[in-house]
Amino acid sequence: MQIGIDKIGFYTPQMYIDMNELAEARDVDPAKFTIGIGQERMAVPPITQDAVTLAANAALEILTDEDKQQIDYVIFATESGIDQSKAAAIYVHRLLGLNPNARSVEVKEACFGATAGIQMAKGHIALHPESKVLVLGSDISRYGLNTGGEVTQGAGAVAMIISANPRIMTIDEPSVYHTEDIMDFWRPNYSDVAFVDGKFSNEKYISFFQNVWGQYQTKTEMGLADFDAICFHMPYTKMGLKALKSIFDEETNSDQDRLMDRYEISKTYNKLVGNIYTGALYLSLISLLELNTDIEPGARIGLYSYGSGAVGEFFSGILQPGYKEVLKTAQHQKLLEERKALSVAEYEDIFQEGLPTDGSSVTLPVEEDPAVICLGGIENHSRHYVNKNR
Repeated sequence: MQIGIDKIGFYTPQMYIDMNELAEARDVDPAKFTIGIGQERMAVPPITQDAVTLAANAALEILTDEDKQQIDYVIFATESGIDQSKAAAIYVHRLLGLNPNARSVEVKEACFGATAGIQMAKGHIALHPESKVLVLGSDISRYGLNTGGEVTQGAGAVAMIISANPRIMTIDEPSVYHTEDIMDFWRPNYSDVAFVDGKFSNEKYISFFQNVWGQYQTKTEMGLADFDAICFHMPYTKMGLKALKSIFDEETNSDQDRLMDRYEISKTYNKLVGNIYTGALYLSLISLLELNTDIEPGARIGLYSYGSGAVGEFFSGILQPGYKEVLKTAQHQKLLEERKALSVAEYEDIFQEGLPTDGSSVTLPVEEDPAVICLGGIENHSRHYVNKNR
């Protein structure tokens, strides 16, 4: 049985800060942000958007009424969870009006979570071929104003339907993976910003890639010549490039040129959105599939997933006939084009807004947020969400 991605979509808040303006405000050479890091814009979430609403808005555009009845498993991957007990998937399940006869869970392993969700979904579909699984990767990346990690912030979500006989991409075996207990990036419960050892994390990202790539070669006897493209988890777009180049001594110039060209396409959406943690790899995949002009059905796409702490995985998929027809290219480009540019002062004001942490109630201005699904407020320690279409 073939199992894989039947539909895929993403959502990002409708505001952003330009990296050139941020660099000037931080007294940094803009080239350090736009070339050295590889980012052009960074999505900025209003207070009415959190991991739940971002995920629900991403799923909203790809689901039909038939999908809502056939989905019997919702897997929500995030490291921006809103509750230590209740799964974010349950909120999304209600907001989207899904079949009540479903499992709904939240999974966590830094940026690796959505890949874990896909593999869990594959197992479920293998046992229940008539089912569909909704996998969500949704996060808000925060490091703080005027910090070293500020330029690698972002916000957004990716939604995928995993099913039998998928129309976009089948997911092949084997999948190879590697785990080490390290402290390269983490966020304790008491902190609303992450801690990161940047140099160490970069080194581990690359060494994990080399490890799983070596495993994959051993198990499959494939090399870079067998891939039309490789997509990477992108905390910032220069990161994946470093990993890709680290294995270029194995292959011919033509293979290197092909993979470099496709890498440039795959990073387009990421450099306009920023780091979305669990969804970053799959935003790169969306960018590659929607913006390429010459990748034909039957092409093999490699995917490298990395979650700090740390887990890495490499697997591949085969593009299906007519895959372009299932994509939401026009909607995604419209979303990105219609976003509002913020001044640095506006961005800083929004960043410093926060929800009460003392149990107070609050009503939020959802009418100012153009998104369909928003956080409406907090009452009795409970978040209340609004779907403007219902």
